[in-house]
Parts: sequence; C-alpha cells; structure tokens
Amino acid sequence: MLLLDIAQQFSKSIASIDPLGNGFINDTYLVTTDTKPFVLQKINKHVFPQPEQVMANLMALNQHIGQVNNTQITLKIPQLLTTRTHSNFFRDGLGDYWRALSFIENTESLETVSNLAQAGQVGFALGQFHRLTHTLDSEKLYDILPGFHITPGYLGHYQQVKNRAKVSEDPYCADFISRFQHIVHDLETAKELGLLSVRVIHGDPKLNNFLFDKNSQRIVSLVDLDTVKPGLIHYDIGDCLRSCCHNTITDEFNLAICQKLLSSYLREMGELFSASDYQFLYPAIRLVPFELGIRFYTDYLEGNHYFKVTEPEENLNRATGQFLLCASVMAQEAGVKGLINQVASM
Repeated sequence: MLLLDIAQQFSKSIASIDPLGNGFINDTYLVTTDTKPFVLQKINKHVFPQPEQVMANLMALNQHIGQVNNTQITLKIPQLLTTRTHSNFFRDGLGDYWRALSFIENTESLETVSNLAQAGQVGFALGQFHRLTHTLDSEKLYDILPGFHITPGYLGHYQQVKNRAKVSEDPYCADFISRFQHIVHDLETAKELGLLSVRVIHGDPKLNNFLFDKNSQRIVSLVDLDTVKPGLIHYDIGDCLRSCCHNTITDEFNLAICQKLLSSYLREMGELFSASDYQFLYPAIRLVPFELGIRFYTDYLEGNHYFKVTEPEENLNRATGQFLLCASVMAQEAGVKGLINQVASM
C-alpha cells in the first residue's frame, strides 16, 4: 500500500509526504495538506507487539490532559487525529498500524545542549510533564513494554545472549558490564522496599523529543509518547540527564548542565518529591547510561535487530559511548551528589 493511500485515510487533500526526524524506532513522516500539516507514523510492531495498547495509552493521556485545569502548565502534547471512519489508527493490508498526530509548527528539536538556558528549559518541561501526569492513575495505563526500564532484566538478557552471540565480544564493554553489574538493582530494590513509587513516565525523554519554539527558544512540547507507561520517574530523570549532559566528543558528563537542568526540574516537581526520591537521584543518573549501554551492546551481539543502524558496529560504538559516560558520572560522584544536595535545599 502506498504512503499516499495511507495518509489519505486521515485527510483527502495531501500535498506532500516527507520523512521526519531521526528516531531509532518508528517510521515518521510530515504530511502537508491544503489545511494543516500532520505527523504520520507507522508503529514498529517488533518493538510494540500490541499497538492497540499503545494507542489506548495515548488516548488516556490525551483525555487526562484535556481534563487538567492548571494555568501554570504550558506544555503541549500532540493530539491524536482520527481517520475518515473515526478510528484513532489505520491498519494496512500487511497488518501494520498507522496513526496521525497534530504537528506543532514553528518548532525545532536539538541534538545537543549548547547553553544553560536550553538545559533549564528541558528540566522545566520534564518537570511539567511529571506534574501534568502525577494525578493520572498509572494503573489505568497498559505496560506496553514489559521489562522496559527494568535494568536487571537487560543484564539477564545480555548474559543469555553473550553465549550465542553472532559476533565476538568486545573486551571493553564485556569488562565494564562485569565490573559494575551490581548497580542494576539500585532502583528496582528501592521500589520493592517501598522507597520509590510507580508513577506515569514518559519512558524516552531524550533531548530531541523536546520541541523548542523557534522564536522564543522555549520548549512548548514533549513528543514520542509511545513509551508512556507505569514506571519510576527516576528512569526519566536519569535518561534526560544522560541525553543532555553527554559530551559526545569526550564522552564526559557535564556537571554544569546537570545542575541547571535538575534545579529547573525540581522547581516544578520538588514539592512532590520525598526524601527517598532525592536519595535515589544519583543512583538513577549513574544507572541509565549503564542500562542503555547494555541494551546497545546486546543488540550488537544479536545482529542489530532493535535499534536502527547504518553500519554493523554502530550499536557497539553507541554502547562504548554510554559506558564511558557512566564512568564519567562515577568519577564525579562527589560533585554530582553535592549538586543534588544543593538543588534539593533551594
């Protein structure tokens, strides 16, 4: 089925269809029409084997946000559009699921944080998202990715894969995982002990999922909501900091960006934080790059089935970068904990 035929399920007047973004998971297009443009996406069935549950979560999120009456919340969430037969998705002849979302115009995404003002905007936006969803009962959402952001599971999967890998193990990655595998239980043990609570998480709040207004340079939206599910918001915080504080040239962790982002985040969410929430911020910051490194490395060993790659060793290089970032966080442990204590007392 042609892309044009699929796009026409959501609008008759299609002018053009162009690839949009550089995400690793879904195929995404910008569809220009005679009226308003929209975003067309094919949900990756390999990653999301039950697309109906993904759509149900997005509908629940849309409905919840529509009911929230808070003039202090300025963050916009893309709205689901319906087909001409009033469905929230279209299923093509191959069984693939397609959906359309409102396009938030005059915005841009960033690949790197170039100044502290941008870092502050990211912290503000993630804090607003967590405030916006803290009254949404997480039990009403499907766990669309069982095991997602459950770090011990990724370690267990790696240990199974390494014995039947399609390529030879990389000495640096294998040694790093072996030496620091004990940290994988930090957040899950805290959850089991009741020190951290399950809430609604975005699941993938990396930098390029935040949309900046081109004129004001303020963040107006957080996109890629397929991974919204019940979880620990510490994974969100750690992932956001991992993405924004990573100097991809040196693979070092930037403390100044971390401080600005975290202080801005806590201005939005601090009143909803417990002592335990503060206590497990450092373990989260340390854990998430380690987790993602394991995921990239395991996918490399399995033949690159999950993350999109352009060359065979791309996931190996990604994994190495994440482990070096994790090492930088650990080398700066005193500094990271010091700034957490500083922003917690603000």
